[in-house]
Amino acid sequence: MTKSTWAIDPTHSEIGFKVKHMMFTNVSGKFTQFEATIENEDDAFETSKISFSAEVNSVDTGNGDRDNHLRGADFFDVENFAKLTFNSTSIQKENEGEYKINGDLTIKDVTKNITLEAEYSGLMKDPWGNTKIGLSLNGKINRAAFGLTWNAALETGGVLVGEDIKLASEVQFVKQ
Repeated sequence: MTKSTWAIDPTHSEIGFKVKHMMFTNVSGKFTQFEATIENEDDAFETSKISFSAEVNSVDTGNGDRDNHLRGADFFDVENFAKLTFNSTSIQKENEGEYKINGDLTIKDVTKNITLEAEYSGLMKDPWGNTKIGLSLNGKINRAAFGLTWNAALETGGVLVGEDIKLASEVQFVKQ
């Protein structure tokens, strides 16, 4: 068996999320500073161990005031918790090119096991001879489970910020 290591290609990757605002529209955001590696045997995706971290200070929703609020103690508390991390614990093939990735997500000081749906591209060579793989990742978490509990009530009932966070990322990895 040959062990392979893959590094995320940040110029061709986006780590994104969506959350309901005022219970009827979605606000999108992303992290702009992140690292990830995959280690596997004989380039077989189902043998992969995935490690990911994002600099929480890099959160970007397109609104500076909102981003600063997210960085503060009401949400991510970047002064005390600079990174969020994900480490896979297992990968199961569902169908051709479709996988479930289970792993431990840590936000602030809370770690929970989550499942991500993954579409896997398989191996490809770019025009410069680099071997790459692509993943489309989707999942959902409850932000309150990770200690992100701030909210505000609306006069019409309901809350300002939804509890469910939809995770959506498009990532490329290059073989090292």
